[in-house]
Amino acid sequence: MLTDAILRTVAGTTAYLQVTGANPDTEQSEVGLVANNFQQVAISPVLMRKLPPTWREGDMPRWEMLMSATSVEAEVASMNLTSAQSLFSMTMSVTMAGQSYVIESVAANEAMGTVYLYRLLVREAGTEAL
Repeated sequence: MLTDAILRTVAGTTAYLQVTGANPDTEQSEVGLVANNFQQVAISPVLMRKLPPTWREGDMPRWEMLMSATSVEAEVASMNLTSAQSLFSMTMSVTMAGQSYVIESVAANEAMGTVYLYRLLVREAGTEAL
């Protein structure tokens, strides 16, 4: 709860995960006749900071997204998933303040065996993620 309070205090906002849904287990879905379902999952509070450039030619700017573990775990439970990693692996893109981002990696910060913060390394999404 302390992490949630700190994120809200420093202007934390809401991020929306664009998550693929499970298709029904039918013959039509096996041959691709049923389109994928997508849903938006709201996570709040979230804070974002720009990482220093790597100075490689053609590199996209990278950002670090700090997400409340309380909110992530609530969504994991509501979607009947096994872990937060399952949620992040189903995520196609993350939208925050009207800009879409693609997840490059996920790390969890723990204290006394309990996750209190998820750190997502993201980059701005090109047309491949939209």
